Amino acid sequence: MILESFIVFFTRSKSWQMCWKETIFCISFSSKSKLLSSAAMTNSFVLLLFFLTFLEHGLFFQRVSSLGINYGQVGDNLPPPNKVLQLLSSLNINKTRIYDTNPQVLTSFANSNIELFVTVENEILPSLVDPQKALQWVTSRIKPYFPATKIGGIAVGNELYTDDDSSLIGYLVPAMTSIHAALVQTGLDKYIQVSTPSSLSLLQESYPPSAGCFRPQVAGVMMQLLSFLRSTKSPFWINAYPYFAYKDSPTKIPLDYVLFNPNPGMVDPYTKYHYDNMLYAQVDAVIFAMARLGFKDIEVGVSETGWPSKGDGDEIGATVANAAVYNKNLLKRQLHGEGTPLRPNMSLDVYLFALFNEDLKPGPTSERNYGLYQPDETMTYNVGLLSSSSTSSQSSTSTNSFMSITSSASTDIKEGNQRLIYLTCVYLVAIHMIIRRPY
Repeated sequence: MILESFIVFFTRSKSWQMCWKETIFCISFSSKSKLLSSAAMTNSFVLLLFFLTFLEHGLFFQRVSSLGINYGQVGDNLPPPNKVLQLLSSLNINKTRIYDTNPQVLTSFANSNIELFVTVENEILPSLVDPQKALQWVTSRIKPYFPATKIGGIAVGNELYTDDDSSLIGYLVPAMTSIHAALVQTGLDKYIQVSTPSSLSLLQESYPPSAGCFRPQVAGVMMQLLSFLRSTKSPFWINAYPYFAYKDSPTKIPLDYVLFNPNPGMVDPYTKYHYDNMLYAQVDAVIFAMARLGFKDIEVGVSETGWPSKGDGDEIGATVANAAVYNKNLLKRQLHGEGTPLRPNMSLDVYLFALFNEDLKPGPTSERNYGLYQPDETMTYNVGLLSSSSTSSQSSTSTNSFMSITSSASTDIKEGNQRLIYLTCVYLVAIHMIIRRPY
């Protein structure tokens, strides 16, 4: 029974760590209830040895359920979608965001384990305020591919409010409402969420996090948006880049603070929460801003974050070394399932920007150099994802490197797991001795 319970827990839990803790809880509960026999306890020790053996050989691969990657396609030399699917699958990442509803991508990703977060392009947003046009969009861009292709969310526009342009933000909530109504009409609303990624320029104040508040000129739209998100149980997505803050004030903002490196951090003077990195402070500032409008129960996720590996002369900090450190440390945090100081028990969903360097993106040099990979699928830098060779003949002739999240990024987690298992052994021995005592 213990082995069967373990298998059930393993298949249903978010990670094997949770599964292991649940198994130990069951053993403990059963022993206290005098339901666990000596034979069953012996079986549990066999299970423990089995578990240790597989852990030592790295056969339990972690799928980071809270981590996704943005798959931008603004380039003329990117690999075809089927190759991208192979790369993402080898990375053991099961979520990606695209910036349109590219039929080639949607078709290529059919019958895979990767969930897609698709996007309504900014330029067509005004037309989708019309419910009939929104229904036509859903029936032509979403329904033909679902459920073979796992479409989990629709981003209505991207960063509709910036410091330079706010002309489209008035169309946002009406378009979201029409698209959601179309999903309801087609029976897809139970499977696909509707939201929109926003930039941090929405905030009037963000420091300290407890002072977070929205700009007065968008407060009305934010009320409508947050009401919609609450009613549909959808998250509020933000594009958060600590790099920009550092680039603008490199003498005032410690580099280690924005790179997740060990540092003294800062303490919010009002909440007394300690922040050891800027990303979590930015997320909590958004949560406080929502709370000021009366919305304390909406999940916040990071739809974009990253660090450029190359920039122009005035783009301070845009280096390969800094990009590697930022993304590697972020990956470690995601492997731990961390939350922010304000919501420590809620893991933060993050989409890393980006999968590839995109050579046709406009703007400064940094805009074309956020990718973990070059267009030929070689790594721009190593974030701790371990390269391994494919066993198939097709892969052996390819220049692709297939990855698994069994790297140095999870070294500290493995050490913690080993300590947990050691304590578990002691715990099981104690239970075994208690059970064998005569009553």
